[in-house]
Amino acid sequence: MPLSCIVFDCDGVILESVNVKTEAFARVAEPFGCDVRDRLVAYHIENGGVSRYKKFEWMFREVLGREISSDELNELGRRYAEYAFEGVLNAQLVPGAYDAITAWHGRVPMYVCSGAPHEELTHILHERGLSRFFAGIYGSPPGKSELLAKVVKLADVAPATTVMIGDSKTDLRAAEDVGTLFYGRGEAFAGGTHPWGDDLTGLSAWLETLAAD
Repeated sequence: MPLSCIVFDCDGVILESVNVKTEAFARVAEPFGCDVRDRLVAYHIENGGVSRYKKFEWMFREVLGREISSDELNELGRRYAEYAFEGVLNAQLVPGAYDAITAWHGRVPMYVCSGAPHEELTHILHERGLSRFFAGIYGSPPGKSELLAKVVKLADVAPATTVMIGDSKTDLRAAEDVGTLFYGRGEAFAGGTHPWGDDLTGLSAWLETLAAD
């Protein structure tokens, strides 16, 4: 079946902002001690694409041994956003991302599906001049699988003709849950069953092979 929809994650797929966000998590957790900081950073890296609030809930429950209060959760989220926002606004584009986005703009509908908070995500992509390329931009909540399912439904396309482009296991799980195709950014996908690249310089050519089917 022909290609009918393209869905991009944002951090690590459109913007080289993963390290910026890793550093922000480390700064937020620093007051809790080095061990807590290091465990949160490791959990963040292992669970890219999961909401920051879910990560803070995990830190309190699994590392600190108690549930986080709503006030604490909001405060950690505020501090994280403060640390990360400027860095994301100034992050470089992932090589090949802009070329792929502009090449496919107007050919098939494109969406952004990210674990970042919705309002923050839309603001960043607007400030970067990228929002005009997308039929819709969706951030958390809810989780990535639910967001991707929502995009497929809104676009009125078959999952099998939709491609999710991501850089994390969360993105891959969402694609598998919804039944879409998947293109991975990064060596984490080397040796797997899905196409991947170190960056997105090969993405457009691979998409052309789908469009030609």
